Amino acid sequence: MRKVTIIGGGGVRTPLVIYGLAQAQQLLQIERLTLYDVDEERVETIARLGREILRRSNSAFEIRVSARLEEAAEGADFVLNSIRVGGIAARARDERIAIEHDLAGQETTGPAGVAMALRTVPVTLQHARIVERAAPAAWFINFTNPAGLITQALQQHTGLRVIGICDTPIELFHKIAEAAGEAPGEMEFDYAGLNHLGWVRRVLLRGGDITERLLTDSEFLRRVYPTGLFDPELIRTLRLIPTEYLFFYYSQRKAHANQLRAGASRGEEIGRMNESLFHRLASGDAAQGLSVYRAYLLQRNASYMRLEAQAESAFEVAKEEYDPFETATGYHRIALDVMTSLVSDRSRSVVVNVRNNGAIEDLEPDDVVEVPCDIDRDGARPRRTGRLPDSIRGLVQSVKTYERTAIQAAVTGSGSLAQLAMLEYPIIGQWELAGSLKKSLIDGDPEHLGYLK
Repeated sequence: MRKVTIIGGGGVRTPLVIYGLAQAQQLLQIERLTLYDVDEERVETIARLGREILRRSNSAFEIRVSARLEEAAEGADFVLNSIRVGGIAARARDERIAIEHDLAGQETTGPAGVAMALRTVPVTLQHARIVERAAPAAWFINFTNPAGLITQALQQHTGLRVIGICDTPIELFHKIAEAAGEAPGEMEFDYAGLNHLGWVRRVLLRGGDITERLLTDSEFLRRVYPTGLFDPELIRTLRLIPTEYLFFYYSQRKAHANQLRAGASRGEEIGRMNESLFHRLASGDAAQGLSVYRAYLLQRNASYMRLEAQAESAFEVAKEEYDPFETATGYHRIALDVMTSLVSDRSRSVVVNVRNNGAIEDLEPDDVVEVPCDIDRDGARPRRTGRLPDSIRGLVQSVKTYERTAIQAAVTGSGSLAQLAMLEYPIIGQWELAGSLKKSLIDGDPEHLGYLK
């Protein structure tokens, strides 16, 4: 029987993960799930929802809440890391600072992404060292954003067995399959890049290459991105199908203009949604709470990227009716794919964030990349993807340079290196602007960023 720990167990995705664990109980054989979070009231609320999920699914494992990470992690087989240092308020503040500096506000890219990284690396490494002592053989599965950068910090500065996960690639694969009118299982995708900076290079249908046909079909390309993120001509010219976060590189001005039109950032709207969610969950009725939580997920999912792409508020977007627990993609699905593969003798291909080891020839062996990996109980082995196309190679290398410098800044506490990281980051790329952003971000959050000197 296995033990699972979630660091950041009070997060809004935790009930989805619990649902997935219940579905995979026959394979995973979980005895106990322990939730750890600095917000003790919130994590107890999430635990109540989780126990109701288990009751309805007839799953027998226990859910505990622990106020001490040492206790929560002791003897764990899997530790899932999903923290947000400073809470949603920090995200909203970072995004607002970015907007005020004439850049799009987005939690993992641009200035807000830099702040998130610098705020999160020290705390994550502190947690990881506790896990190293309490559960040295555990698989440490990192959800925490920016996922690739945080995974690289963990790889470089701990001895843990680390895999970083993100649902962005698999979401794109499913959208391509849906837009093409095909079953995802009938298709293969040649994918490579970094977290939130990845592209599909080739699409195979039942072994046949259909990339050219898809690239010349403008209606298909529009269906892949229902919020109208990318001009089909851009995708045809690149000859690559980008994940949605490339919008903040390819259309930075458009994203910023839409945020100005909407009068808000995504983080500010999510903050309002979360406040309403936990206010309504405070009643303690777990059955009613699950209904409230489902409605929250439907609103959040329906409004994804609409503010940045079309200036549409989350509170104005019509919700579709479906069961968000039963979707084929999402963080809980990718987490379960990875966990079940890690207890299996039969390998499975999953796109995750791991040490490069030559998979992408244009990057260093110890860089963390996002590529298809063969995963089984021996770990994740990245598949070789060769060199990147000329049109994206420089961008990927520049972003990876920024990531390396940001990690160094966080580990050493160097404000100068933090400013250099922003200079190296293509979205920012100016020394004076980087300096102004650094000052505003530190002044806005001295508790978590004041260590930078």
